[in-house]
Amino acid sequence: MANQIIYARAYTYEHQHNLLLGLAAKMVEEPFRLLIVDSIIALFRVDFSGRGELAERQQKLAQMLSRLIKIAEEFNVAVYLTNQVISDPAGGVFVTDPKKPAGGHVLAHASTIRLMFRKGKGEQRICKVFDAPNLPEAEAISFPFC
Repeated sequence: MANQIIYARAYTYEHQHNLLLGLAAKMVEEPFRLLIVDSIIALFRVDFSGRGELAERQQKLAQMLSRLIKIAEEFNVAVYLTNQVISDPAGGVFVTDPKKPAGGHVLAHASTIRLMFRKGKGEQRICKVFDAPNLPEAEAISFPFC
């Protein structure tokens, strides 16, 4: 099973983009079923800092997401992205969890289904369906595996 997994670590957003180009070439040769990008926004947040670079960051992020969508459609592969959350100062006093996904609308519009995971009581984890074309907004509680 482990010989069916390919792993790569990117060090900059440009390196991540180049890895995707190489992966697409490999997908021509052999079938893939799942592509996981852990923390899609992390390298963009490192490589582009401050409000002055926000527009360029969002443009480069949109290009990367467009590449991922093209890979998903061309090779019939599921793409699973993880993301980071940031505090939302506009969340207000009455919001119980003042966090929002990083990446803004660019990332939200490129995703078909968006889920948010958070800690519950004790070892519980809560998954909230944020946005899905065929599911209502809802939450589910999971318990750790024994």
